[in-house]
Amino acid sequence: MEKSNQYLIVVAGPTAVGKTAAAIAIAQHFATEIVSADSRQFYKEMSIGTAAPTAHELHLVQHHFVQQLSIHEPYDVATYAQQALQTLQHLFNDHDVVILTGGSGLFIDAVCFGLDEIPHITPETRQKVNLIFQYEGLEGLQSKVKKVDLEYYNSSDLNNPRRLQRALEVFYESGKPFSSFRKKEPQSREFTPIFIGLTLDRNLLIERINHRCEQMMKDGLVQEALELYPFRHLNALKTVGYTEIFDHFAGKATLSQSVERIKISTRQYAKRQMTWFKKNEKYRWFSPESTDEMITYIENHIGGCKNSKKKAV
Repeated sequence: MEKSNQYLIVVAGPTAVGKTAAAIAIAQHFATEIVSADSRQFYKEMSIGTAAPTAHELHLVQHHFVQQLSIHEPYDVATYAQQALQTLQHLFNDHDVVILTGGSGLFIDAVCFGLDEIPHITPETRQKVNLIFQYEGLEGLQSKVKKVDLEYYNSSDLNNPRRLQRALEVFYESGKPFSSFRKKEPQSREFTPIFIGLTLDRNLLIERINHRCEQMMKDGLVQEALELYPFRHLNALKTVGYTEIFDHFAGKATLSQSVERIKISTRQYAKRQMTWFKKNEKYRWFSPESTDEMITYIENHIGGCKNSKKKAV
């Protein structure tokens, strides 16, 4: 049963929209802490290419689930949801309001609504999907997921082969689309989620994405990727920003071509993120700079609850 005095403020939106700054402003207002739901920012070796919060931003507000893992550690959404719920239970002992922010819709939904039980994948099914990737590559995975699970295809990170493989494994094992396992009744939570979505005019978002990509290059993305290149086979590194630079190292593209591909892939990813978030009609959408309006909306929504147990951060 939900507890009316515990509120999880979800701050979501596409990449580069301004989630970190908005979440920090809201967290400072309520003197609370932030739980990250950005699956790309979990890894301590990947700070530049994932636009992880800076040391200054981490100092302003206590963050959880930011750069807490190594790329060599296996991790999945079920493990994250379990750990995040444990962390929230602890945080709600001291705060009536906690912030959950990120662009990974599946991870946000896992915390707020729970996950359906995914069928056990046999070694034979896993090998079948591995062979598809081995012989047909990323495009082969993409085309097959599009054919059997268009809903997941339209909202997933299509540059992450492991997520595509997972969708195919579930389909081949169960005969049902992976997306169908997210449709049952939400699981009970001891908090009430309030959904804040951040959005921008498409052209402005593209400008921000392009600027962020160029800034990553100035900050040393090539050097960071070079250090990670020996581990490019790991699932954590099969993501936008790294795969394109790895192609450059492999002689498949010039550096300028790789940078342009990062911009294009990021725009495509942002579109899929919005497709996911738009499915949840509970989101209230704001400009990322309108933090005062967000705070007013939150306070009105919770009846003026001001975190009666709050402590200094």
